[in-house]
Amino acid sequence: MVRVGDEVSNKQVIFRDYVIGSPKESDMYLTTGTIKLKVPENSNAVLVKNLYLSCDPVMHFFMRKTTGLSRSGYIFYTPGSPVLGYGVAKVLDSGHPKLKAGDLVWGITGWEEYTLITKTETLIKIQHTDVPLSYYTGILGMPGMTAYAGFYEVGAPKKGEYVYVSAASGAVGQLIGQFAKLGGCYVVGSAGSKEKVDLLKNRLGFDEAFNYKEEHDLNAALKRYFPEGIDVYFEHVGGKMLEAVLLNMRHHGRIAMCGMISQYNLDEPEGIKNLIQILYKSIQIKGYTHRNYYHLYPKFLDLVLPYIREKKLVYVEDIVEGLESGPAALVGLFSGRNFGKQVVVVARE
Repeated sequence: MVRVGDEVSNKQVIFRDYVIGSPKESDMYLTTGTIKLKVPENSNAVLVKNLYLSCDPVMHFFMRKTTGLSRSGYIFYTPGSPVLGYGVAKVLDSGHPKLKAGDLVWGITGWEEYTLITKTETLIKIQHTDVPLSYYTGILGMPGMTAYAGFYEVGAPKKGEYVYVSAASGAVGQLIGQFAKLGGCYVVGSAGSKEKVDLLKNRLGFDEAFNYKEEHDLNAALKRYFPEGIDVYFEHVGGKMLEAVLLNMRHHGRIAMCGMISQYNLDEPEGIKNLIQILYKSIQIKGYTHRNYYHLYPKFLDLVLPYIREKKLVYVEDIVEGLESGPAALVGLFSGRNFGKQVVVVARE
């Protein structure tokens, strides 16, 4: 049994060097260091034991040397240091006035067994433990907040409107689709396999879904599923998908943009040829991240927790065990290997 003040071994996933093109498992490596389980005196830091780690597409940005995001409050990786990302952890020692030993938190942590967190502004104390703790990497964490903000604050579909969600089986897309159905919208999602399409239609309640990999003409596919056009599009893909969507948007349509996974591994991102559709159709496009909406987190919980408890929301997780499984799980996001929200278990509470 470990105690505060002990020096213990600390298994870690280390970021090897800046990534060019698609991330590979070899861009990370597993090692074991040591850490003293004690917060330095006169520090506001928090020492945590990590329980669950989140694999998110945005982590690829932080592996690149130049992203253009350095002044936007994002995190960046340092070669030779642990990978960083969202996770769920238990506080072992704290100099923070609002957190104490034994508290459960979610926020930015290291891909390691124990982390001394000095930048504590992302940490949120977990108040509700009648739901799985892993949910705070997804439906009750950053992806959930992203889906909530995108649906209710940015896209704001009205009852009866036509909604399209790309990457719809992912951590954010699966929630947006269900929010739309609860709001009385007609919802179609796209995904990259038959199994994921079946998930959208048969478990998550989408009205229709299609495998974009089987469609040689995305414009024709969207016309087939939206003969009247699209009112609101939730953008997670970009590239050719966005090109096709613009041709099928209705007048005064809205596009809520929170991801472009098709572009993340490209050295030269694809251009969009038909941007003039934005002008012709008076389309509104707004980019956003969950960070703009942290102040709504209590309101978000008030909405989502009852839905979870009453089983009105289905949430699908793809869980792998152990830090050693982390690199493969993260890299697998970019080929669609995951089925639902990708989570890495470090330890179980």
